[in-house]
Amino acid sequence: MSSGRAAVVTGIGSYVPPNVVTNDDLAARLDTSDAWIRSRTGIAERNFISPGTSTGDLAVEAGLRALKSAGDEEVGAVVLATTTPDQPCPATAPQVAARLGLGQVPAFDVAAVCSGFLYGLASATGLIAAGIADRVLLIAADAFTTIINPEDRTTAVIFADGAGAVVLRAGSAGEPGAIGPLVLGSDGELSHLIEVPAGGSRQRSTDRPAAPEDHYFRMLGRDTYRHAVEHMTATSTEAAERAGWRLDEVDRFVAHQANARILEAVSDRLGIPAERRLSNIARVGNTGAASIPLLLAEATAEGRLAAGHRVLLTAFGGGLSWGAASVIWPELQTI
Repeated sequence: MSSGRAAVVTGIGSYVPPNVVTNDDLAARLDTSDAWIRSRTGIAERNFISPGTSTGDLAVEAGLRALKSAGDEEVGAVVLATTTPDQPCPATAPQVAARLGLGQVPAFDVAAVCSGFLYGLASATGLIAAGIADRVLLIAADAFTTIINPEDRTTAVIFADGAGAVVLRAGSAGEPGAIGPLVLGSDGELSHLIEVPAGGSRQRSTDRPAAPEDHYFRMLGRDTYRHAVEHMTATSTEAAERAGWRLDEVDRFVAHQANARILEAVSDRLGIPAERRLSNIARVGNTGAASIPLLLAEATAEGRLAAGHRVLLTAFGGGLSWGAASVIWPELQTI
C-alpha cells in the first residue's frame, strides 16, 4: 500500500430533476396539509423524476458536472452510492461510467441507504490510498420516489430524487480538500427500522408471494429519530476529535438532510449555532445518499461554503448505518 496518500476533493457537482412538487401538490391527494408537512419535516418542496427517468440518469448528470468542475474528465474508478439501482443486477456504476465516456475503469455500487455517500467516501479514499486509482469519481444518487408508497403520507412527503458527486484525487493529508479520518458504524439488529421487505433473496426464496405494500420503503419514524440523533451526535464528536478539532472550531456542519427536527436536535447537542449549519431540506427534501454532496455543491455555488471552512459531515441511514468525516473545504469551481 502506498503511504501518505490522501483523497482530496477537486471537483463537485449536483443535479435534481426539473419536476418540482410542493406540499400543496401532495396535500391534494394525501390526508395532510402544507402546515402539517412543514411542522414535522421542515420541507416545503422537493423534486421528483418523470416516468422513464432512472437513478443512472441522475448520476450521469451529477457526475458530468463534477468532472467539469475538476477540470479533467479522466478518472481511474467510479463509485456509486445508491439504494435505488437501475436494476437488481448488474450494478449501475459501470453503465454510468460508460455513459460518461470513462472507458473500462473499475466501477461499483455501494449500498448504505442515507449513509451511502460517507460509505462511498471510505471506498473511494481506500482506492486512492491503495494506489489503485489516482482519481475517483464518487456519485451518490437516489430516485426514492420509485420505492415510496405514494399513499403513505409518513414517507411520501419526506423523500425525493437527486444526485451529487465529487471528484477525489491523490494528495497529501495537510492540503485543503483532504478527507479527514472517517468514522463509520452499523447495527444490523435494528435493520427492521428502515427497510423494503420484499424483492430480495429472502422473500423470493419462499413460496409465499409478497404483499403489495412490502415492495415499498418503510420506516419506523419515532425509533429512527432516536437512533439517528444518538449516532450522528456521537460520530460527529468522534470525527472532530480525530481531526484534532474542537466542536466550536467547526465552521460548517453538513448533516444528511433527513428531517429538520433531527438536524436541529443533533446540531443543538453538538453546540453548533444556527449560522454554521448548512441545510437545503426545505427545497429538496430527503434525497437519500445524495443529500450531503448535493448540499455541498449548492452551498459552494451560493457562497455559503467557502475555501478554508472547517466542515464536519455526518449521516444516518438504513442498516442501520451511520458515519462522519471532516474536511477543510478547498477552492472549487462550480458548474
